[in-house]
Amino acid sequence: MAFYTYLLASTPYGTLYCGHTDGLTARVWKHREKVFSGFTAKYGVQRLVWFEAHDTREGAFRHERRIKKWNRRWKIRLIEAENPTWTDLFEDFSGTSAADQSQVPLGAHPTQSAHPRHPRSAHPREGGDPSGI
Repeated sequence: MAFYTYLLASTPYGTLYCGHTDGLTARVWKHREKVFSGFTAKYGVQRLVWFEAHDTREGAFRHERRIKKWNRRWKIRLIEAENPTWTDLFEDFSGTSAADQSQVPLGAHPTQSAHPRHPRSAHPREGGDPSGI
């Protein structure tokens, strides 16, 4: 089982949200369908622009907390290091097209699919500038 730290955006350079989960496809789908009535629903934050796999839930949680301490410029640098065009990665990750997503009943979710991305071997220092990214 993989655990993920992820960043969502409303638009390129728009509002950002950082989270962690053990079911990335289901979690992003819930954000898109506004199942959660909080921040992401209020600000239309549903574009998956960055994610990273971790071996443990604790690793994903720690990385989420670290990223949340970063300033906006560092988060944008992290996204653009792997996704310079701010492409929505959800379809590629989930294997579910936008047309397929509209057919999923509320409360259900697409199945989790495997993804070739592996955890990075090194992370920026705790709370520090991710200049190595």
